[in-house]
Amino acid sequence: MTDQATRFAAFRALHEGPGAFVIPNPWDAGSARILTALGFAALATTSAGYAFSAGKRDSAACLTRDEILGNARAIVEATHLPVSADLEDGFGAAPEACAETITRAIAAGLVGGSIEDAIGDAAHPIHDAGHATERIAAAAEAARGQPFLLTARAENYLWGRPDLADTIARLQAFSEAGADVLYAPGLPDLDAIRTVCAEVDRPVNVVMGLKGASYSTAELAEAGVRRISVGGSMARAALGALKRAAEEVQTRGTFTYAQDAMEDAEAAALMTQGQPVRRT
Repeated sequence: MTDQATRFAAFRALHEGPGAFVIPNPWDAGSARILTALGFAALATTSAGYAFSAGKRDSAACLTRDEILGNARAIVEATHLPVSADLEDGFGAAPEACAETITRAIAAGLVGGSIEDAIGDAAHPIHDAGHATERIAAAAEAARGQPFLLTARAENYLWGRPDLADTIARLQAFSEAGADVLYAPGLPDLDAIRTVCAEVDRPVNVVMGLKGASYSTAELAEAGVRRISVGGSMARAALGALKRAAEEVQTRGTFTYAQDAMEDAEAAALMTQGQPVRRT
C-alpha cells in the first residue's frame, strides 16, 4: 500500500500545475477501484454518494463523522491514489470541532479534505464570515506540518445567496487563514469562475455534473481552474442506470439493460486487484 507521505506529495504536485486535473468522486471502495483502473490521478469522496448508498439524505444531520471517515478509510484502502474527503461542515460549529475532524481525517489516511461554511439551517444557512474564517484557521492549524491539503468551501451559491463579492471575500479570508485550495460550488457561469480564479491566490476547485451549464476541462483550465470534481453526480448516474433497468423489468418485462452492464469478469478483476480469490 502506498504510504501517506507519497500520496500527499503526488497530490500536492497535481495542484502545482500546469493546467487542470479531474478528481472524480467514488462513493465506496468498489467505485474507487473502477476509477483508479481508469487512470485518474487522485480521488475525492462524496458525502452525497455515500449517503445515497446508505439509504440516507446528504446532510450533516443524517451523516456522522464516524460514518464519513469510515467510508473514506475504505476508499483509501481500495486505491494507491491520493484521496481527499468531503468533510461536510467539520461536524460541529466550533473551530475545535473542525480541528478534530482534520486530525481524524489524517489518521484515516486521507491527504486532503474540505470544510464548508454552510450551517444547514434554511433560516440562517451560512456561518458569519468571521466565524467561518476562524473555523478554517483551526482546521489549517490542525493540518500544519501534516501530509494534508485543506480545501475551504464558500457555499453561498448552493444556499440561495448568489453574492459573488461576498463569496470572493470569504475565499480570500480562508486563504489568509491557511487554506491550501479554495472552492465555491455552484458558481453560475464561466465568467464568475474566471473572476474567482483571478481574485484569489490559491488553486481553485470547481464542480461539474450539477444542473446548469457544463464546461470542458480545457475551458475550465483556460479560466484558471486547477481542480475539477464531480460531487455526487457519478453516484447519481449509477442510481439512474439502476432505476432505468428496474423500470424496464417492471413495466416491459424485458431485460435489455444487461447489454450495457459491465461484464462479470471485468468487475471481478477490478475488485480483486490481482489478489487471489479464496472460497470458504
